[in-house]
Amino acid sequence: MKKRVLRDALIEKIFEKMLTDTSIYFLSADFGAPALDKLRERFNDRFINVGIAEQNLINIATGLSLEGYTVYVYAIAPFLTMRAYEQIRINLSVLSQIREININLIGVGCGLSYDVTGPTHHCFEDTCIMNVLPHMTIISPSDAVLSENLIDFTLQNSGPKYIRLDGKAQPEIYTDVEIISYEDGFSTLKEGDDLCIVSTGYMTHIAMDLSERLQKEGLCSKVVDVYVLKPVSEKMRVTLAEISKTFGCIVTMEESFLNKGSLDTMVELICRENNSMAKIVKFGFDDKYVFDVGNREHLYKVCELDPDSMIRKIKAEINIKEYGR
Repeated sequence: MKKRVLRDALIEKIFEKMLTDTSIYFLSADFGAPALDKLRERFNDRFINVGIAEQNLINIATGLSLEGYTVYVYAIAPFLTMRAYEQIRINLSVLSQIREININLIGVGCGLSYDVTGPTHHCFEDTCIMNVLPHMTIISPSDAVLSENLIDFTLQNSGPKYIRLDGKAQPEIYTDVEIISYEDGFSTLKEGDDLCIVSTGYMTHIAMDLSERLQKEGLCSKVVDVYVLKPVSEKMRVTLAEISKTFGCIVTMEESFLNKGSLDTMVELICRENNSMAKIVKFGFDDKYVFDVGNREHLYKVCELDPDSMIRKIKAEINIKEYGR
């Protein structure tokens, strides 16, 4: 299966748009990528490397945006969202309520992308803290196809946006671009009758694998990939409401802290609003950092997010008798 790096796919599309749209600027906090070399060389008048200075990165982006430019801001996810959080709050969230700006924050390395680098580079907080900021759109694509199809959405919709990207090359999930809709914010990747898996970002790859494993256990699962975490579109709200009434078990999967305002909270709130009795099984990270050393697969096992652990938990939450077992 073909693998591509999400950030390269995104930057290549930005490069294509910059060829004809002179209102686009690209800013980096001393952070590179193979696809960025060509952009930096071709558009040296509209590429700015501010150095290791994420707070100033937001300040410069804001100034350019106020002059009418569309700005893409590029940095390592935990440093972009947390080191510059005050600037993002004041310059983007507050300002966008009274002025039209189009600033797109590209945070690379969400979740456990930088697995062996440790908790300083792990990024479980970003969706939670960005979610509380008014007017902030949060986008979490799962593969390069979603990533490259994002550009038109960012150009046509103003306001501050946070795009969280996995740092590693990932297989392509979306072979049919017709099912992609950033206006809806989600796509159904697989149909099923026994339970529904709602995932985002890298965890969508795990969700698809988990669905296949559950099939062997006699459980047929629907898989929904949510790539716009905020705002929740009306179609997403209606679809999740229907899911909450149709399925006895809903599984949420994300590389974020649990119970702190991310995907699991969104699903849980919609279930409550619809008086759903569905059991919600949440997979993500508990209220602690991961200090173990190892690759992603090892860290997943340490956190009981490996397939065997997840299947055991799902089966424990479901009344297996309902499925004739």
